[in-house]
Formats: sequence, C-alpha cells, structure tokens
Amino acid sequence: GCALVGDPELLFLDEPTTGLDPQSRRQLWGLLRRYRTEGGTILLTTHYMDEAHVLCDRVAIVDQGRVAAQGSPDELVLSLGAPHVVEVTLASGAAAGPADMQARLSGLPDIARVRAGETSDAWTVTARALHRQLALPIPNEHTERYLAKARELGVYIQTGSFLEQDDRWPGKVFNTTCLVGPEGILLKYRKVNPWLPWEVHTSPHDLEGYEEELFPVARTPIGNIGVAICYDWLFPEPLRQLTANGAEVLIRVSAYMDPWGATQPMDWWTTVNRCRALENTACVVAANQGASLSHYPPFSWPGGSMVVDYDGRILAQADPGPGEKIVVASLDIGTLRHERDRRRGHDMLAHLRTEAYPLYRDSVYPPGRGNGWRNHTSADNEEGIDQARHRLAVLGARSPGE
Repeated sequence: GCALVGDPELLFLDEPTTGLDPQSRRQLWGLLRRYRTEGGTILLTTHYMDEAHVLCDRVAIVDQGRVAAQGSPDELVLSLGAPHVVEVTLASGAAAGPADMQARLSGLPDIARVRAGETSDAWTVTARALHRQLALPIPNEHTERYLAKARELGVYIQTGSFLEQDDRWPGKVFNTTCLVGPEGILLKYRKVNPWLPWEVHTSPHDLEGYEEELFPVARTPIGNIGVAICYDWLFPEPLRQLTANGAEVLIRVSAYMDPWGATQPMDWWTTVNRCRALENTACVVAANQGASLSHYPPFSWPGGSMVVDYDGRILAQADPGPGEKIVVASLDIGTLRHERDRRRGHDMLAHLRTEAYPLYRDSVYPPGRGNGWRNHTSADNEEGIDQARHRLAVLGARSPGE
C-alpha cells in the first residue's frame, strides 16, 4: 500500500503475497492488475507460479543465479509440450511398481510426459488431451451435418453454440455459433459477453491482437442476417453494431432460465427481444431452450421461442414450458427496407448521439486480459468486475466536460 501512495510509474515487489490468506492474496492481485491497467509497470519476484502467471506479461525462471527459461506465461507452459499438468496420487495399496506405473501412464492417449513425484505414490502427468476433449475446431463433423441439412432443405440455420478451440489462440475456449446456409458456413460469431462471473469462455474482447470482425453480418437472398448468443442480448450494443453492419434479421440462440425467462412477472425474454427489434428496426428470430428441472437441476428453462417484427410486434411464440415446439412466421424484408428508408421518426440508430455519453469514451470492463490466462477461472472474472466497478466510480466522479 505504501509503495502505491505516490502513484509510481515503476513498482518493485519482492514476494508481495507471502503470508497472506487466500482472500487477501486475491485482493492484492486485483489491486496490482488495476495498477497495470492504468499504465504502471511492475518488476516482481515470487516463488508462486500461479502468481507469476496471473500478474506477469513476461516471466524469467532463475535457478542458482542463472536464467533457465523466459517468455510469456503461455509460452513457458507450451514449452512443456502440452497445456495441462495433472498430479496423480495412487490409492493406498496399489499393486503397480514405479516402472510399471510409469509405463501405464505413458501409454495413455495424448500423454506428453510422466515424471515421478516427491513421494513413491505420486506422479506428475503432462497431458495434451484435456483441451481437445472439451472443445472443437470449426468446421467440424457437426457443422458438416448442419450444412448437409441446409443444402437438403434450402434454408439458413443458426447453430447451437460450440465450445471452440482455435490454434491461433492456444489454450482459449470460445463460445461460438455459426450461420450455415446452402453456400456453407457464412459466418462465425464468438460470444462477446460471457455470462459473468460464471462463464469462463474467452471473449474476443479479452484478447490483445484479435483482428477478426466481432460482429459479422451475412448477405443472403432472404436478407442480411446477424447472430448473437444469449447474454449478449441483454446489452443493446452488440445488436446495434450488427444493425450498423447491415443486419436486417437478428437471430439468437439462448438458454434463458427461470425465473428470468419467458413468464411473468419478469419475462426478460419477451421484453428484451421486443426492445432489440424496435430499437434497431430489425426483425428478431429467437430460439430459447425448453427443459425441465428434473433433467437439468438446479435450473429449468421455459422455452417461449418467438418471431418479432421490426416494430416489436410478436408474430409467433411458443407456449412457455419444456419440450420441443415449432414456431412459424413470415418476415417481409422488402417492407422492412422500405420502412428503414422512409422513416424520420423512431429511427433510433440514425438518432444516436454518441458524443453525449462519456461512458462510451472510456473502457469499462477491462479489455485484453485474456492473453496471459492459462486457466481462466471465475475468480479472473470477479477481478475484472472489480476493476470495472472501480472505473465506473471514477467515471461517475467526472463532470460532463472532462
């Protein structure tokens, strides 16, 4: 605390969290991350590898006075030959001897390295498989099935969301949906707003150097289509940007659970879908999961999938409740284009006074935090929320002219 009082540009810290309890350690990490975000530089010495991973952009490992390895945290992890290290302790009385156990572990699929631990019953296993078991590249066998069905029926399909891995972003998992048509995969949308703090998918916003379009739009014979996922829709900005990029039809897949879902007194599902339609003069096609508590405790999902026109009118809606429902409605893209062209009132995108909102001139939820994550956790998201609230407090203290 004393070291930060003078707001230094460079901060030297020697084992700053030694002796702290876990909560205090996390709080100090959040303070140091905020200092970095605001432009400070830290030179840190620590014996805790997780601390170096959380706080540092570059790490040097020193052994007996010599630099044994250096690089970014991710580079050092990948130098092991695999992204996951698992410690295994044998059950008491296990019959296998050391040589036999090493052979057995080494023979498992996707094992890069096996080392004996500090005790005779402990082993350290470096594995490649965990990430591949949890996530898929796109395209994959499932998108091929979507594509076959799109070609068979001559339709356009927003897929359910995938846990996606991309070799350009090693160790990151995206929550990704695709728009598939007879022509192929027309676009891939990666969820920009994971459901914080619980979802630990990587947002493109988390990654420095991410250059792909965050809000792609597909031009199709049935209209210009943009897609987004579930929690994205609670924010006006993603759908507004899709509309600014040319979208006429906004499609969503969601798992809106009770009590927020599709029934009174909250009914966020209906309220949000209608607002996104009317504020963008866009049609909305929204599919929500319908599932019972007995299958997915502790939650239930009320369904209520719907089609909404550009004035916020509900054209069709499934009855709330679990089970498969079919919703059909006609959308007149020609009329939508005519309305967009002729309207002077209620053309909210054209009336948007961006300069009037100081909030939008500053970063709130901190960007670019994900490059150094090895294991993205809800605690990382909690720290991001704390930083965002601190920034909001600072922004709230400014006068409009500042």
